[in-house]
Amino acid sequence: MPLQVSDYSWQQTKTVVFLSLPLKGVCVRDTDVFCTENYLKVNFPPFLFEAFLYAPIDDESSKAKIGNDTIVFTLYKKEAAMWETLSVTGVDKEMMQRIREKSILQAQERAKEATEAKAAAKREDQKYALSVMMKIEEEERKKIEDMKENERIKATKELEAWKEYQRKAEEQKEIQREEKLCQKEKQIKEERKKLKYKSLTRNLASRNLAPKGRNSENIFTEKLKEDSIPAPRSVGSIKINFTPRVFPTALRESQVAEEEEWLHKQAEARRAMNTDIAELCDLKEEEKNPEWLKDKGNKLFATENYLAAINAYNLAIRLNNKMPLLYLNRAACHLKLKNLHKAIEDSSKALELLMPPVTDNANARMKAHVRRGTAFCQLELYVEGLQDYEAALKIDPSNKIVQIDAEKIRNVIQGTELKS
Repeated sequence: MPLQVSDYSWQQTKTVVFLSLPLKGVCVRDTDVFCTENYLKVNFPPFLFEAFLYAPIDDESSKAKIGNDTIVFTLYKKEAAMWETLSVTGVDKEMMQRIREKSILQAQERAKEATEAKAAAKREDQKYALSVMMKIEEEERKKIEDMKENERIKATKELEAWKEYQRKAEEQKEIQREEKLCQKEKQIKEERKKLKYKSLTRNLASRNLAPKGRNSENIFTEKLKEDSIPAPRSVGSIKINFTPRVFPTALRESQVAEEEEWLHKQAEARRAMNTDIAELCDLKEEEKNPEWLKDKGNKLFATENYLAAINAYNLAIRLNNKMPLLYLNRAACHLKLKNLHKAIEDSSKALELLMPPVTDNANARMKAHVRRGTAFCQLELYVEGLQDYEAALKIDPSNKIVQIDAEKIRNVIQGTELKS
């Protein structure tokens, strides 16, 4: 049964009440103060002080100062008036209990409201930070697009200049070709004149050879015409039909059933969208795209902003939890931040989604094993880490970096066994 404290002193003005309460040698850290607008309680075992205040106070602005074995309260009144007493008189036990319960409920509601306000402020801060990052990304994207557009315009101008140069070169070749044809025609005319002259001389020499001379002239002219313009070659076309293949491996080496299952899973993953998220109404259309969020997370990872990258991957996974690359990339972020258990969970989830094993997902499976193995090794679970590295080497046996790391892990395991 606590001892009620009655040796306190108080003073007041129209707006403030000053209450001085002795601690009677009790340690300060054992003192508990509870205050609402109508109730004040100070518990410092084995002593207890309660005051059912005469009028409401502003408990948020009121203060308590502890020093020199005394607590001094500064209580600000809600209404400027003089109190007759500090506590209300003539209050029975039931009324006191109701005031206590009401005060506790008010304190709980205020604490709940404060917690909700703090959470809302935190969400607003995160939303603002995300919008700022997206704005920066948008500016960078626009800058890159402008650079691409400038390069495209430059390349187009260079292409047009090259086409103009080619056109002029073709025109020059055509002019030279026409000049050669004109020269050939002149040569043919000169040959004809020479033949006519020879035929006339033969007619004068012998009339019997006149028809023969005319016939020979026709033969020569016909031959010249045939030699000057050759007949064009005939053209043809060949049609080739290739066997359609989704994967680049040879048909005799591929696993058709597994590849078809993997393609079906990928198509299902692209369609698996979760739109029942409260934050979606505040986002732009492009920000609701998991692929866009994945690319944004990759850019943030490249700038070593790992926490922001994790936020982007988290939202993308909430939108679509069937994309293995989201878990794989988030595992890399957790590795950078030394969140090793989370890195193991994300790598395992990525491996679960990267089934069945086919050539198309081999590189992703190799990375998942390496990242999970790295997390195990940093947790000093070298045997489990070596198992993942060996699984990665089965996928990519020619990877020199993975081979070197696996050999280092074996040396660590052998050294540990020798010491033990």
